[in-house]
Parts: sequence; C-alpha cells; structure tokens
Amino acid sequence: MYYFTILSFKNPIIFEAIAIPVPTSPSAPSAGLPAVDRVWRIVVGFGCIPALISLYYRLTIPETPRYTIDIERDIAQGTEDIEDFLANEKPHDKDMTVPHELQGITPKASRRDFIRHFRQWKYGKVLLGTAGSWFMLDIAFYGLGLNNSVILQAIGYASTGSTYQILHNIAVGNLIIQCAGTLPGYWFSIAFIDSIGRKPIQIASFAILTILFLIIGFAYRPLYAQPSKAGFITLFVMCQFFMNFGANTTTVSPV
Repeated sequence: MYYFTILSFKNPIIFEAIAIPVPTSPSAPSAGLPAVDRVWRIVVGFGCIPALISLYYRLTIPETPRYTIDIERDIAQGTEDIEDFLANEKPHDKDMTVPHELQGITPKASRRDFIRHFRQWKYGKVLLGTAGSWFMLDIAFYGLGLNNSVILQAIGYASTGSTYQILHNIAVGNLIIQCAGTLPGYWFSIAFIDSIGRKPIQIASFAILTILFLIIGFAYRPLYAQPSKAGFITLFVMCQFFMNFGANTTTVSPV
C-alpha cells in the first residue's frame, strides 16, 4: 500500500518539482543543488501526511479488549468492551472517572514466559515461519535492488549529464522499473489473494523466485555480457513481479 499512497500524491509532487526550476550550467554543474534540496524536502513533507492521519486515528481509537486484558490487565474494562461489541454497540474509551477493579487474573508476561511459550514447537514454528519469511524476503528484495543501476543503464537511463539530467534519469528509470514489475505484482495480489489464498500465493512466490534467482546466479555472466541485456531485464522484471505477487504482500498477513 506504500506505493499506492505515494502514487496518490504523484501529481502534486510533480507540480512542485516542475514549479521549482533546477538551473544547470556546464561551468557550474552544482548550481541547481539548492533547488533540488527544496524538492526533496517537499517530497518528504507529502510523505508525512498519511503518517499524521494514521497517528490521529491511532491516538483516538479505543484499545482492543485483548490489549486491555493482556497488557493493561483491566479485566473489567475489557469485559465491558467485549459485551459492547457483541451487543453491536460502538466501542468507548475507558472512563477515567469510574474506577475499575484491576484483577490479577492475567499476570504480566516475562522473558522466561516468552522462552517457555515459543520453546513449544506448535508456537515456535509460527514465529520461525513468520520471521524466516521476512528475513529471506529482505535478502532477495534488497539484493535485487543492487542491480538497479545495471537495469537503468540498459534501458538508457544511466546517471550521466547535469544535475537535473541525473535526477531525471534516476526518477524516470525507477518509475519504469516499478511500473514494469512491482505495481502489476501488487495488483495481481489484490485480485487473487482471496480466490487463491495467501499461503498458496506465498509458497508459489518463494518457489518461483528461487528458480529465477538460480537462473540469474548461474547465468549472470552470459546475461550481463549481452549488449541489450534483454534476458537480464526480463528476469529482473519477473523477479519484481513475483516478489510482489506473493512474498512481499503475504508476509504481512501472519502479523
């Protein structure tokens, strides 16, 4: 959803970037850096807007009954919240003027409780599977990003020229990469995640990515030696697609 949020602010960001000229000159190639500094600050500022909206709702919504019982250990308030939910009534915040009896039914968890709980295989395998999926995905995700410069150079958007040309090429080239594989993968996930299922999509995604990375790894030199690098670009885009049509989307669901 991060990409969808950024795309929703695409037009204002482009407008601001165009409205702030980036002067360049062969004799002074860094003349446009102050304007570039203002542009990236505007981009970061737009990125704060969704976070502030989320922060407002996070601070104003009531806690879940499970949090109230397990963390705050307020059994009475948690029970009231559950009863309100079952009665189809709107949840309400804790009324601080009305004292609730704090019951010690749920003792505060300790590090020893954590170890004892996840030492059991039926719980430990869930933690291992979730953390392991994220770990393996991050290796593939950030490792694949190391080849962005090769792809940008192959499609004609290498970082050469003036300050403006370098930034323009990087921005447009990365947009092409994202639109070629990343965004379609997300849209396919949204379309098929309920019909196919999260677990089958994640397993298939990791299996396909394993095959693609093996091909890229063992055939890297022949692929890189191609003048057009068409094979390398094709495999790169397929990796981006299946990474987001699966692993990069479904690894969030266990949490």
